[in-house]
Amino acid sequence: MNLITTKLFNIKYSRLHINKRNDSHSMKMDILLVKNMVCHRCILTVENILIKSAIPFDKVLFGVIHLKKDISQEQKKNLSSNLKNEGFELIDSRLNGLIEKIKLLLIKRARNEVDKKDIKLKLSTYLSEELHYEYTHLSSSFSEVEGRSIENFFIEQRIEKAKELIFYGQMTLSEIALNLTTKVQHIFPANSKKLQEPPLLTSKNQELRG
Repeated sequence: MNLITTKLFNIKYSRLHINKRNDSHSMKMDILLVKNMVCHRCILTVENILIKSAIPFDKVLFGVIHLKKDISQEQKKNLSSNLKNEGFELIDSRLNGLIEKIKLLLIKRARNEVDKKDIKLKLSTYLSEELHYEYTHLSSSFSEVEGRSIENFFIEQRIEKAKELIFYGQMTLSEIALNLTTKVQHIFPANSKKLQEPPLLTSKNQELRG
């Protein structure tokens, strides 16, 4: 009886292992990376492109399209053309794909759309753990392709988030400035003295005082 039970368990485990491996393979095939998606409006635009192109999809996130099934080369070519018309770009090369993943992680971190434990991590540690590369490799690759540092891109995204908060009136200017600056200082302690209140917030405060 024990022998039979063991055999049945092994068969079930093998099937489960094969299914997981197949699911993992299909997931890789059904995901497309898209360059220049940096806001929620971008997500809506890409969704509209997919709908008009009659390409079934599960969801669209920052820089990532989750398709329901793999698409043909002709569909991919047409999708690429339609995305370019809106300022986006499908990513094919491994290096460009890595850079885009770095950007997506930085955008999520800048918008506080990550777990609390990840917010407490240094940015270098956060990126290394998520992408499984040494930070020096990530940093040099990013600078080589983008012509700017990871730090500059991150601060830029923080400022964009501040602009959104101002536009929607979700926080006071002082709260936004404090929230933005303290978190940047925490992540980049070596450069904290160089960071000032963003120009947008400074000019807005001057307008209100005037």
